[in-house]
Amino acid sequence: MDRRSFMKKAGGVGIGAAAASTLAAPAIAQENPKITWRCTSSFPKSLDTIYGGAETMAKYIKGSTDGNFDVQVFAAGEIVPGLQAADAATGGTVEMAHTASYYYWGKDPVYALGTAVPFGLNARQSNAWFYYGDGDRLMNEFYATQGLYGLPCGNTGVQMGGWYRKEINTLDDLKGLKVRIGGMGGKIIEKLGVVPQQIAGGDIYPSLEKGVIDAAEWIGPYDDEKLGFYKVAPYYYYPGWWEGGPTLHTLVNLDKWEGLPKHYQEVVRSACQAANADMMASYDFKNPSAIRRLVQNGAQLRPFSQEILQASYDAAKETYAEISAGNEKFKEIYENQLAFKKDAYLWAQLSEYTFDTFMMIQQRNGTM
Repeated sequence: MDRRSFMKKAGGVGIGAAAASTLAAPAIAQENPKITWRCTSSFPKSLDTIYGGAETMAKYIKGSTDGNFDVQVFAAGEIVPGLQAADAATGGTVEMAHTASYYYWGKDPVYALGTAVPFGLNARQSNAWFYYGDGDRLMNEFYATQGLYGLPCGNTGVQMGGWYRKEINTLDDLKGLKVRIGGMGGKIIEKLGVVPQQIAGGDIYPSLEKGVIDAAEWIGPYDDEKLGFYKVAPYYYYPGWWEGGPTLHTLVNLDKWEGLPKHYQEVVRSACQAANADMMASYDFKNPSAIRRLVQNGAQLRPFSQEILQASYDAAKETYAEISAGNEKFKEIYENQLAFKKDAYLWAQLSEYTFDTFMMIQQRNGTM
């Protein structure tokens, strides 16, 4: 081949490649459109781990799409109040919300099953039920009726039972007690004579300090430490039986979700799953040191008595029977979750429980 012939053919290849590049660019742009969404959180920035779940999700979405899909996260109150986050997504004020489904249980008790119900699933069981059981399908059947699509996006693990101004030893000690407690836990503990109070996070400390309330539950050591409850209500009870493994959700406006390119849907799904794992790991890392500091600063740890736990459990079962009698969807999802939980604990008592119990004994004996 002579030089002139070679250059002519090479030039043709170059022109062809350039043409292909020109033709491909619009196709790629079509496949990866530039999208900007807003996500309103139910949490303030001061709760960096819970609020941070939405930021983690948004970071992964943006990074996985070369910046083409940008989710902007707004703290509670910046667009709408925290307890209106899901409504903002349903109504299209924002494209998505990062929230706890059970905040909206007053609209329909089914919402509670998406986060946690008293004596429900722990964090690992919640993940298993959502990802491999029927949880994701059943909850999204319900969310669709609310104009939403839901993806698990965070978990705190089992929470603490709250801060009390006095010791609680018997069921009689609960009667007439004014306790800040959210959601379905308040409905159940009311059966034991407690007077549940709905108070925003920023108002809990002064309410405890002034005696407006006698006790308050919040989250757990890392978050509770920031609010200084130990200074005005020193008795720190456990466990928070109303929140064994509360799952947070990214709730997306259903029309917006269905309008996303399929591969963008998968990016969002993967980002939420990554943020879900990240939050639990973060709390598992932060809570041990936080509980040490709280005790050093005067917090007095107390377990709920077996009498109180059993009475609370019985009240919870009674409540679920009452709700199920008038709400078929709640009954369907609750019974599915319950069946899964029975099998999960059958396995856990052979594996996690025996291993963890042995290792805890080593820790207490100083032999670890």
